Amino acid sequence: MRHLKTLAVASAALLSFALNSAAHAQDALARAKAKGVLVIATEEQFPPYDFIKEGKHVGFNVDYFEEISKKTGLKLEWIDLPWASVLPGLQAKKYDVVAGPASITAERQKVLNFLPPITSVEAMILVRKGEKGIGSLADIAGKKIGAERASYALNEVKKFGATLPHPPTIIEYQDTAQATADLEAGRLDGMANSSTNVRDTVKRRPEAFDLIPTGFGLKTYSGYMMRKDDDSKTLFDAISAAMLDIKKEGKLTELQKRWFGEAIEVPDMAPEVKK
Repeated sequence: MRHLKTLAVASAALLSFALNSAAHAQDALARAKAKGVLVIATEEQFPPYDFIKEGKHVGFNVDYFEEISKKTGLKLEWIDLPWASVLPGLQAKKYDVVAGPASITAERQKVLNFLPPITSVEAMILVRKGEKGIGSLADIAGKKIGAERASYALNEVKKFGATLPHPPTIIEYQDTAQATADLEAGRLDGMANSSTNVRDTVKRRPEAFDLIPTGFGLKTYSGYMMRKDDDSKTLFDAISAAMLDIKKEGKLTELQKRWFGEAIEVPDMAPEVKK
């Protein structure tokens, strides 16, 4: 009986080891299909891509990933995080995709795979309506300018500010909602953000905000990100194929017009960015 019990324990251990080994042998696509879920991280304070309206998560990303869900057959699980912590979490394999989107840069391409671009952006400065002290980009010299931590706009406004005789004081924020609130309250003179975001803010709050019409910095395409490893390759290919189908069917253009106010031409693949 003791031998039978020992054999049973050993068999159970072997079965558990085999199941665990099989689970680890699956790649990201196999795991997603097994769960029937695509896990997406984003920051839900980044209109028009992600924001909360009447208690509901809405925006371009929500509508676009619903289209991806239809193509892949995977349900969507959203995780809301501060932008500065989103990319480290992706590398730690806490989720499958980062929505964002993020500007495609040479530095990011070294460690991340960008899915097909969804838009193109440049940096712009948001100001209060009727603000007389800032009418051009040169006027941000010596002023207080806010920007989101770890963002494309923060990097670009720092570089541009360094070219001015009196560089602006750059204040970093956890999210753009906080920076926008401080700008409206007069604690900032301006806020740097990507062009799609500031134009959306002015569209939604024309009585409170305006923008300096001239953009600056590196014009770049923006896209969603995945890990750059063999484990993620099949899932990356499946989502890319779904996105290209959506684009060919004209749905991407339709969503761009709905959320950005215009159609924006983008390539089928993320271009390799040179420094």
